[in-house]
Amino acid sequence: MLGILRRILDEAEKIIKKTPILKNFFPVFEATDDFFFATKKTTRFAPHFLDGIDIKRFMSFVIIALIPATIAGVYFFGLRVLLVIAISYAAGGLVEVAFSVGRKKPLYEGFLVTGLIFPLILPPTIPLWMVALGASFGVFFGKEVFGGTGRNIFNPALVGRVFLSLAFPEYFATMWQKPFWGGLGGFVKFMPDSITGATPLINFKSTQDVATWPCLLMGNLPGSIGETFRIGIIIGGVLLLLVKIAEWRISLTYIASAFIVSFIGHIFLPESFAPPLFQILSGGLLFGAFFMATDPVSGPLTHQGRWIYGILLGVLTILIRTFTGFVEGVMFAILLMNACAPLIDTIIINIKFKDIPQVEEA
Repeated sequence: MLGILRRILDEAEKIIKKTPILKNFFPVFEATDDFFFATKKTTRFAPHFLDGIDIKRFMSFVIIALIPATIAGVYFFGLRVLLVIAISYAAGGLVEVAFSVGRKKPLYEGFLVTGLIFPLILPPTIPLWMVALGASFGVFFGKEVFGGTGRNIFNPALVGRVFLSLAFPEYFATMWQKPFWGGLGGFVKFMPDSITGATPLINFKSTQDVATWPCLLMGNLPGSIGETFRIGIIIGGVLLLLVKIAEWRISLTYIASAFIVSFIGHIFLPESFAPPLFQILSGGLLFGAFFMATDPVSGPLTHQGRWIYGILLGVLTILIRTFTGFVEGVMFAILLMNACAPLIDTIIINIKFKDIPQVEEA
């Protein structure tokens, strides 16, 4: 089967290279070829290095790790979730293709991760046109304007989500619905009934009610599509840590610092600071700690910088949740720290190598 596909792609490559109009779309063909087969580019001379952390390996493991949360999203919120994911891929993918063709540069598989993470952090009943708008905006302004894959300083999925939250706040205050629970759930239904419900964080903000940890773990409470089934998120996150795709220093310090800050705050201001376990298991904190804060492109590169990065993420998340009008602080905290990541690395490097003499330019 792969041999037949290989011959088809080889013949298509010849046709594309001979046809002037189709030459502009060669990056799209190249990305398709690389998706099914390893790249044909090799070094001509020794030494030869094999890097196990390439784009394809990174993409594959992240998507595998997201499968439990995705399946749970369909079960809790219906088959419409698959349509939301498809529109996210289509809209964001079109922006990627347009930039790839315009720049005449390869189309990388990285969007396969962004295109799945973005719908998983959206409310389940979000209008489909809004999904397309947010995915396009996130890829355009969060990634492509900085130069594309590997050059973005912000997480594209979060850029799209924050844009929608700020542009259409009324939608995000009312579109939360109670998930299916029992039987086949959303596997046999298109979307939940029109029974609205407040998320656990909204509930605490208004009434100081705290959901039980079993309910938060199982995900049978209103929330974003892929952020409610915390057991699935933990399983996927641990997988990424074991295969060294996610940076454990960031995940550990993010969760630990959020726990400590909320623990101290709850002692002195219990009506404002939610209990620490509730903070960890509510909203998108676990999803952000494993799948978004650990993005290797938009985070720090130094080990010490990653410790600092994770600590500040936890502190900012709890402070935003507690003292601002936004009940969720994960997306704002990660974007703020994305902007600070280069500065953190610079400070760490300057401290570590301060005794090395500088070479003055002539």
